[in-house]
Amino acid sequence: MRLRVVILAMALVAAGGADRVFAQQQPPPDFVPVENAPAGEQIPAMPLLGAAYGFIWVGLLGYVWSLARRLRQVEAELTELESRKR
Repeated sequence: MRLRVVILAMALVAAGGADRVFAQQQPPPDFVPVENAPAGEQIPAMPLLGAAYGFIWVGLLGYVWSLARRLRQVEAELTELESRKR
């Protein structure tokens, strides 16, 4: 319990100090923000985000399907073993 409190305290101190470190950083003097970039230099975010989420969901569903299939096999083996025991 004591270790958890120490770790939590360290995390809070680190999180509290992080905003001050990042607030002190200034952009380089030659930095110019891009407001109206040409169409060829813009990256469409929504298709990339949709593809990323789709990839994650397909992977997650595949993993759950794989677990369900293996669970059915284990249950079938257990049923077979129980029937042999009798």
